[in-house]
Amino acid sequence: MDETWDRGVAVVVEDDDDIRALIEFTLRQAGFTVHAAVTGAQGVALVKAHSPVVTTVDVSLPDIDGFEVVRRLRTFSDTVVVMLTARVGEPDTLMGLEVGADEYVTKPFRPRELRARVDALLRRAGRVTVPVADVPEPTTVDGHLEIDPARRTVRLDGELVQLTRTEFDLLAVLHGAHGRTVAKGDLAAELWPDQYRYGGQVTEADHRTVEVHVANVRRKLGDSPTSPRFIHTVRGLGYRFEGP
Repeated sequence: MDETWDRGVAVVVEDDDDIRALIEFTLRQAGFTVHAAVTGAQGVALVKAHSPVVTTVDVSLPDIDGFEVVRRLRTFSDTVVVMLTARVGEPDTLMGLEVGADEYVTKPFRPRELRARVDALLRRAGRVTVPVADVPEPTTVDGHLEIDPARRTVRLDGELVQLTRTEFDLLAVLHGAHGRTVAKGDLAAELWPDQYRYGGQVTEADHRTVEVHVANVRRKLGDSPTSPRFIHTVRGLGYRFEGP
């Protein structure tokens, strides 16, 4: 069922006319007022002018690329950013997430998939309130890593670790499994539940996106994939978090 309430403003930065029209239609159906740009510079200007809740950014633009657009946005805006691209290589996905994107969706994509990713990101941004009684207390792993679900913060040896919304949720899911192995497909379903409620299936692209998010979390925690301290790879299955 489509939302009928006003969910705020969305900005679409996309130079392909057909794809831009599809994204605009999808976001309007989801309840957003949409402003669209065909160049990166125009997109940055629209975000400054309208303070959108969510912004989609294509990687390949006629002036500056999408990575530079996101870098500029992150100097003044906390808008939820979804990068869209036909590139499927892990380095490009990693770069998009490193410059400040919240999510990375590869083309071609289904409108339901995009909407599901946006809905999940908005929940992580605090659009859904969790009763205080239902929020677990902060936990410390080996006296070094503190995960605080209420504040959605992670500290390593007392220092705040800057995780994206998706990275925090992935770490929380792995930690909450209490030492059980979590399959990549199950992680994808936990991170983007609406996508599967809308009839989507876990794809290889979803697996790759999970792998990139895990790689980012490991890097930020100083966790080596070959000699892990926290996140262990279970070959052919998924990942396991070791600790309390």
